[in-house]
Amino acid sequence: MSGSSPFKMRLVHLDLKGAPPKVCYLSEIFPLFRALGANGVLIEYEDMFPYEGHLRLLRAKHAYRYLSYQAGRCLCRENGMCKAATWRGGKGSPSEIKEILRLATLNELEVIPLVQTFGHMEFVLKHEALAHLREVARFPNTLNPHKEESLALVRAMIDQVMELHPRARWLHVGCDEVYYLGEGETSRQWLQQEPNSKAELCLSHMEAVASHVRTQYPTTTPLMWDDMLRDIPEDQLSGSRVPQLVEPVLWDYGADLDLHGKALLVEKYRKSGFSWLWAASAFKGATGVNQSLTPIEYHLRNHLQWLQVAGSMPADTLQGIILTGWQRYDHFSVLCELLPVGIPSLAVCLQALVHGDFAENVKARVENFLGISSLEEMDFRSEGAGSFPGSNILALVIQVSLHLCSSVDALLERDRYVTGWFSPYHRRRKLIHPVMIEHIQPQALSLLARWNALAGELEAALQRVFYPDTVEEWLEENVYPSLRRLQALLQDLGEAASPRQDSGQDP
Repeated sequence: MSGSSPFKMRLVHLDLKGAPPKVCYLSEIFPLFRALGANGVLIEYEDMFPYEGHLRLLRAKHAYRYLSYQAGRCLCRENGMCKAATWRGGKGSPSEIKEILRLATLNELEVIPLVQTFGHMEFVLKHEALAHLREVARFPNTLNPHKEESLALVRAMIDQVMELHPRARWLHVGCDEVYYLGEGETSRQWLQQEPNSKAELCLSHMEAVASHVRTQYPTTTPLMWDDMLRDIPEDQLSGSRVPQLVEPVLWDYGADLDLHGKALLVEKYRKSGFSWLWAASAFKGATGVNQSLTPIEYHLRNHLQWLQVAGSMPADTLQGIILTGWQRYDHFSVLCELLPVGIPSLAVCLQALVHGDFAENVKARVENFLGISSLEEMDFRSEGAGSFPGSNILALVIQVSLHLCSSVDALLERDRYVTGWFSPYHRRRKLIHPVMIEHIQPQALSLLARWNALAGELEAALQRVFYPDTVEEWLEENVYPSLRRLQALLQDLGEAASPRQDSGQDP
C-alpha cells in the first residue's frame, strides 16, 4: 500500500522548549525523518530563537540557545565526527538556525516555524518588563488582546522569525489553549457591552495576527491550532475574516478519536470558509506530563484513527498532518520524553501514515530502519541497542525508568534487614546492631556503584545530543533522587557504626 497516504504533507514537530537537540544531532536524525516518510518539520523555537533588539530578553538565559559555537566550528562532537558543516559567522549570530534550514533542505524537509501569538506566551510574559501585557495579571500564559502594544510585540516576534525563514510557505501562529481569555479587567468591561462576546474577542486578535502575516509576507500562509475555534458558531466564523486568512490545524492526540465528531467539525470548518485544513497527531509528549518512556501502541492507535478520519472525507480535504512531539506541556512544566526516546514511536507512526496501515511488512521495515530485532522487545541492552541516532540514550533511559527507582525501593522499603533493624526510627537515632551493617552495607554499596556507573554513561550520552541545562535537568528529575536516597542510607549506616558514647537509652 506504499504511497496510499491521504496526507501529502507529513511534518515532524520539533518542540525546542526545554530539550533542544544540538544541531549535530539534527544532522544525523533528519535523514532518518526523510527515510521514514516525513517531508517537513514544524519547529517551535520558543525561547531558543535568537531574538534581537528589544526582544532580546526573550532568549533563554542558558548556555544552550542556538547561538553558541566558538572559533567557527561545531563543538558537539569531541571526536570531530560531526556530519554538519562548520558554522559560518561569529558568536551571537543566527548561523545555527541557518544551518538547521540548510540541513532540512539537504534532506528535502520543508521547514515551518511556529511562533506563539496568543496563548502559551509564558516564555514572553514571565518577564517583568512585559508582565503588563498579560490578560490576567497573575498568569503569564495569555496575552491581553486589547492593548496595541500586545499586537506590536507579536508582530515584532513574527518579523524576526520570518527574517530567518524568508522562504517559509507556512507560518504557524499557535493560538491554542488561550486560558483565562475574557477574565482580565479590560476584557470584563469590554464584554459588558453588547454585542461583544469572548468569541469575537478571540477572532479579532487572530484576524489581526493573521492579517499581519498575509500583508507582510504574501507568499506565507498562517497555520493555527483549532481548539479555540471549535465552539465558535459557524455563522460567527464565516462572518469573520479568519477563514480567508488561516488554515486551521485540528489536533487530537487520543488513542480513540470521535470519528463522527471529527467529520462534523471538518464540515463546519469547510462551510465557514476555510479552504484547507490540517490534522495533528502525537508521536510523544502527550500521555503524561513527566512521562519518560513513550507508549508506542498508544500513539500508533492515534495515527491509525487519523487515517480513518482522513479516509472518511473527500480527498485533499486535509492538506497534511503534523506529528507533534511535545517536550514540555508548557514552559514551566518538567520534561517529558526526550527526542531520542520517542524515535521508535515516530518511526512506527510515520510508516503507518505512509502505508495506510501497520501490517507485519511495515513493522519489519520499521525494525530495519531502527536497527532493532523486535519492536516488542524494547529492553534495549547496551549490546544490540539499535543503530538509529540516540539509540544508546533510549537504552539507558529504559534501564533508569524501569529499574532504578524500583531497585532502591526494594532495598529501602522491602529488605527485611533495613525495615527490621534500620528503620526511619533507628536511622534518626543512629542505632543499629553491628551485625546488621554487614547485611545492609554491601547491598547498598553494590547498588550505588551500579547506578553511579550507569548515570555516568547516560550523562555522557546525553551530553553528545543535548546542551548542559537539559542534561542537568533530566538527571536531577529522574536519576539523582534515587542516588541520594542510597547515599543517605550509607551515611546513616556509617554514623551508626561509629563508636559513640552510649546514652544508656533503649531504642
